Amino acid sequence: MFLLELLPFTPGYLNSILGSATATKCQRYDAVEGKTLRARPVPEYLDNITAIGPRTVGSPENEVLAVNYLLEQIRGIERESTDAHKISVDIQRPTGSFSIDFLGGFTSYYANITNVIVKLEPRNGAEHAVLSNCHFDSVPNTPGASDDAVSCAVMLEILNTLSKSSESLQHAVIFLFNGAEENILQASHGFITQHEWAKSIRAFINLEAAGVGGKELVFQTGPENPWLVQAYVVAAKHPFASVVAQEIFQSGIIPADTDFRIYRDFGNVPGIDLAFIENGYIYHTKYDTSDRILTDSIQRAGDNILAVLKYLATSEKLAKSFEYRHGNVVFFDILGLFVLAYPARIGTIMNYITAAVAFIYLSKKVLQSKTRAIQNLKKLFTAFSLTLMSWICTLVAVLIVAVFVSVIGRALSWYTHFYVSVSLYGSAAAAKLILVHMLAKKFFYKNMNEQYLGDTFFDASLMIWSIALAVMTQMGLCSAFICTLWVAFPLFTKLMTHKEFSQKGATMKFIVMYMLGMFVPYLYMLYLSWTVFEMFTPVMGRSGSEIPPDMVLAGFIVIFTMILSSYFVNFIYLVKSTKTTLVTLTTVFVVTLILVCSGIFFPYSSDAANPKPKRVFLQHTSRRFHDLDGNVVKSDAGIWINGFDYNGISHITPHVPEINETIRTPCEEQAPFCGLPWILPVHFMFRKNWYLPAPEIMPRSPIQFKVLSKQLMPWNSVRLSFEVSGPSHMSLYVRPHEGSALSRWSLGDGTPVASLGGDYFVFYSHGLQAAPWHFWVELTAPEKHSDGIVSLAIAAHYFFGEDQKSPQLHALLERFPNWTFTSGWSCTYDLFVF
Repeated sequence: MFLLELLPFTPGYLNSILGSATATKCQRYDAVEGKTLRARPVPEYLDNITAIGPRTVGSPENEVLAVNYLLEQIRGIERESTDAHKISVDIQRPTGSFSIDFLGGFTSYYANITNVIVKLEPRNGAEHAVLSNCHFDSVPNTPGASDDAVSCAVMLEILNTLSKSSESLQHAVIFLFNGAEENILQASHGFITQHEWAKSIRAFINLEAAGVGGKELVFQTGPENPWLVQAYVVAAKHPFASVVAQEIFQSGIIPADTDFRIYRDFGNVPGIDLAFIENGYIYHTKYDTSDRILTDSIQRAGDNILAVLKYLATSEKLAKSFEYRHGNVVFFDILGLFVLAYPARIGTIMNYITAAVAFIYLSKKVLQSKTRAIQNLKKLFTAFSLTLMSWICTLVAVLIVAVFVSVIGRALSWYTHFYVSVSLYGSAAAAKLILVHMLAKKFFYKNMNEQYLGDTFFDASLMIWSIALAVMTQMGLCSAFICTLWVAFPLFTKLMTHKEFSQKGATMKFIVMYMLGMFVPYLYMLYLSWTVFEMFTPVMGRSGSEIPPDMVLAGFIVIFTMILSSYFVNFIYLVKSTKTTLVTLTTVFVVTLILVCSGIFFPYSSDAANPKPKRVFLQHTSRRFHDLDGNVVKSDAGIWINGFDYNGISHITPHVPEINETIRTPCEEQAPFCGLPWILPVHFMFRKNWYLPAPEIMPRSPIQFKVLSKQLMPWNSVRLSFEVSGPSHMSLYVRPHEGSALSRWSLGDGTPVASLGGDYFVFYSHGLQAAPWHFWVELTAPEKHSDGIVSLAIAAHYFFGEDQKSPQLHALLERFPNWTFTSGWSCTYDLFVF
């Protein structure tokens, strides 16, 4: 309730809200010196933070309760710290604006949001600092244990451990407890661009989550600071890192971003980005509770982060970090045991040498008999082409199956049962590959020597990987190291088993030697594929209505099948028959397809121990459309419904019959963003919308929107100035009319950034209290504009408090099945023409 902000805050009052913490789950960290210390247990911190409830920016829970709890713990740590350190605490409430190309591009404005900042430094001070960043805010309607309360709990314990050490640090460690990350990185921007301590930061560690517990993955580093990766390699006790994850994440395939981008782009500071990735099914849901995060995960993360922070805070390189900026770095862990890391330029040399050796080997094979060189070359390229053709045929065939499954309404059948995707798409991919080569062996290579064919197809696979290695290296991709593994180890294996290759049939000795030679690349690829599927499978449940998830997952499975089979295709030609294998795979595929089509595999799960919910967002909306004179020409009210996955609301209709295809809402073409109150510009991901008629809502704290002035500017420009007061979250949408153009505004750096589709989107938020929001837009316009020059809409979102849920919305939410996660709030939408 909003009454909370009027009550005096005391530790006793906090404890009455939070309840007693459970001490039985506690684990303690060792001190820096190696002795056991009495440390406040991380699970206790975590329980207390999440017990506050959802911590949405602007709510008393986020701006008062969470902040005061953090301050209480920090003050307790300060009282118990040794004389070797000095602790300074600051509360920052910045206001600012910036533009970002995330989600198609938009501009962000924030006012009076909250950061809690602690600086631990030597008694005599320090000129340079390393930053550790977490965020204590959460998305609406979720407790946010993994994202990101657990990281803040870990940071509190690290602060406690370092402060009790008698060993003085060389540099300062700044702990930023960030109060507005879920508002698309606003608090980190406020800190790095406005706080005086930000000037001393030379490197940072950002603690994030894309899942609940498990290992924390290093998925971004730098940019161009190999020494940071080396610091992680040397210090981390339980390493888990991959440059592959970095290049996938930075490609934009995953619709997500972290504070790493802000520190990199606006602070020009290098850093390390870590995130929990396990069990992303309950990320950003009500199930993200503290009891689901194992103490082993917390301990592992604490060990790693403490060690890396201490290493950086005592490193000579930190003070001169910009002198060590030179190129990218290749890094990857080996089964979580240790990390291999080396400069990308070294990797480039290694890659080209490996590819060159492979090409020399292939050339010698072709030219070993000058009289048959042309014939050998022709046969190699035939095998090369046939291998590529088999891959293309496999991909097309499996994608056709994925399209069929999607069209008949059985998408995501594997969401709760991952083995279904392997049985369906994996078996189909393997069977198709075998079938193509079986037919080639029977009809195209009829009566040819089996050993010669096996040898030739091995060389064809080696040629494909060598070309891929050269191309990826030329593109500057650090992930090319994977191709190096798939060229170097097979080539070495071939040279070691050369005599066995020429013998008739695939003998047991040959098979054993072959498998041992291929062990490293195959083991690493299986390990990497586990990581990829661990990250991507849950994402398919929140990737929008436009991307068929079965096609995405089927594509990944086909790719991994092609990779893993590339050096086993030759066995199809070496063995007498593969009919049994083909029949078995086909049977598995057919049976699985029949079961999927029957609907036996329900996509979602309400299992209390391991839920995999369907995400549905509902907004009780009142809309008003005004004409050029300010008159309301259209108004309506309804509950706007978005299913966050490809299945839309098809599984909901049997439980809530009035939510069906008859209430699909069309796009209001004349209005920006289709006349719908998007909280973020994700309209291109969710083109299917449902709008259930409902009574008009009347918020107790309605939005106030005023036009302050209209000024004629030089060069046929018009400046419109506005004042807005409203709830903590608002969205502004701008669409210049035909012939007009938005040239400047008072937001960001002054240059408007258009979103996908050409409209302009501004995300606004404020803390507990904020002055009215003033802004202006400047448009160039034709002399005659009888229908106005711009349409401007404003949406107010009520994420907490008495206006959050209307009785109608609350009643509707209660009717949803228990295998859904529903997030609902009220909002208003007003469109104006000027």
